[in-house]
Amino acid sequence: MAVFLLCACAKSEAPGVGGSTRRDAVFSEEVQFSPAEENAVYALLETDRGEIKLVLYPENAPLAVENFCRLAQQGYYDGTEFHRVVEDFVIQGGDATGTGLSGQSVWGAPFQTEYSEQLHHYSGAVCMAAANGQADTHLSQFYIVCTPQDSLSEAALARLLDAGIRQEVVDTYRQGGGAPYLDYTDTVFGQVVEGMDVVDAIAKVSTDEDARPKTQVVVQRVTITGWPPVEGTSAASPPASAAPGSQTDTSVPTSDVSPSDTSAGE
Repeated sequence: MAVFLLCACAKSEAPGVGGSTRRDAVFSEEVQFSPAEENAVYALLETDRGEIKLVLYPENAPLAVENFCRLAQQGYYDGTEFHRVVEDFVIQGGDATGTGLSGQSVWGAPFQTEYSEQLHHYSGAVCMAAANGQADTHLSQFYIVCTPQDSLSEAALARLLDAGIRQEVVDTYRQGGGAPYLDYTDTVFGQVVEGMDVVDAIAKVSTDEDARPKTQVVVQRVTITGWPPVEGTSAASPPASAAPGSQTDTSVPTSDVSPSDTSAGE
């Protein structure tokens, strides 16, 4: 009994998803819930609602991480806003025009979608938004998943297993929540490690009928640490369709990910 109580206390006192004080801890050996490597790449988003710290995964999504880090170091994201907010689903930003219809990559053209069996759309996942709802159309827009931890029913989880999803992934979705129907549709390239309470607070702001916050939510500055992984080198080659060194805006409507009915609890 004493051992059980000690374990229960340790579990209850562990920090929740992304350091949340409101979400329960997720106990998983999946990459997004494992301790970060000593030489990990981090991004600190300073917003007018608080700070959000992300760990990025250049090993699994080298193009997305390089694009995000280089844009951030150039100040592209400073002063941008979260232009689309859907409570209990996602917050989306990364378009310097503020319209949600544009963006740019450091290569001057959209770049490829990177699929990884190691990264998934768990709550707290940081993902690239795809233009026109198509693969290989990433620019600068990104979103953070913020579904509740009880967002997936046992029936929905069973369907994941039936579809051949690993048991470890299903168990992590069970604990942390997320949007598994978005897996393999775009690039997951990071995870919130601190400031999930800020993400959840942003997700609750009042919005208009187009999911745009009625009061701006501003990303004041993005600071990168640990990039590049090796001094003076690039983690990835630019996409073949892009012109290296070009910084022109690419006005491509970017699709808005939508909640799936299959993700709701039953």
